[in-house]
Amino acid sequence: MGDLFWIFISAMVVNNFTLAYFLGLCPFMGVSARIATAVRMGAADTFVLVITSICAWLLNTFILGSAPYLRLISFIVVIASVVQIVEMTIKKVSPRLFRELGMYLPLITTNCAILFLALFQTTRSYSFLQGLAFALGAGAGLTLALILMAAMREQVEFADVPAIAKGTALVFFIAAILSLAFMGFAGMLSS
Repeated sequence: MGDLFWIFISAMVVNNFTLAYFLGLCPFMGVSARIATAVRMGAADTFVLVITSICAWLLNTFILGSAPYLRLISFIVVIASVVQIVEMTIKKVSPRLFRELGMYLPLITTNCAILFLALFQTTRSYSFLQGLAFALGAGAGLTLALILMAAMREQVEFADVPAIAKGTALVFFIAAILSLAFMGFAGMLSS
């Protein structure tokens, strides 16, 4: 059980996909203007990560054992299918959220963090529970990064920022500071 906890913490903080590996930057930069939107995008990402993890484990355990060369294309098909289901569900259940997330929702399909999760857990030969802990930790880490960025961006709106640093430059500066803070955790865990 302790192993699962450390896999979760490692994926969430130490090896944060966005702030340590720089994966999933498109939604990180695009959807992090408001905390409420960031939380919802984080939830959608986490859901896709968990489903992808389950499907990757099933594919790798029962289907791709004798055909590892099909692994990448299989994972891409699974990710695209799951994202399509999530997109249709959000559009039906919450049209307002669907509009808020805009083009970033279908971009989960091309989010390299999702594919990285499937490949990484397969390469590490994680068991079903380890893969699930890894996916939940990665989702929590992506959500944490989105919320921290959104909180900082909301606070900066009220600050007196020089004109040269406003807009995209300030967003990249905030992302760099967050990344440096999370890189300070590097080396704490070996998972």
